[in-house]
Amino acid sequence: MHWHEQDPVNCSVGRTLEVVGKPWVLLILREIFRGLHRFHDIQQHLAVSPPVLSRRLDSLVDDGLIDRVPYRVPGQRERYEYHLTQPGRALLPVFAALHEWGDAYRADDCGAATVYRHRDCGAEVRLHLECTHGHRLTTGDDVVAEPGIGAIALALE
Repeated sequence: MHWHEQDPVNCSVGRTLEVVGKPWVLLILREIFRGLHRFHDIQQHLAVSPPVLSRRLDSLVDDGLIDRVPYRVPGQRERYEYHLTQPGRALLPVFAALHEWGDAYRADDCGAATVYRHRDCGAEVRLHLECTHGHRLTTGDDVVAEPGIGAIALALE
């Protein structure tokens, strides 16, 4: 079955983009990855409107990427912090790929604004793809897409 014969309804990329492809979602997740957990801090840092941020945080909780954790500052009402769940933390390679691509193709002349380092040894973090036999893949030409077990043939009209 060729791609043009396959129904895209069962596409993992499409399903992932239904969650993380909404405006602001990746930037909100970036803020949480980087250590901002409170609504006000995220809102101020991104300059996103509070209603939009609220809707996006609600959807990220509903989609299981973040948890809402209550906290209370003495004398104030209960509020929430937002923390990544395991599925949220599993998006790290996506952020690493976007970061590397952005540094390579969209960085300004003064260089990268952020460097990610391995906490234990201090070396710079780099993303790479490899096959299950351990061969490193360096270009898109090294990869061939084939129908998987969940592929659905496109219905003919």
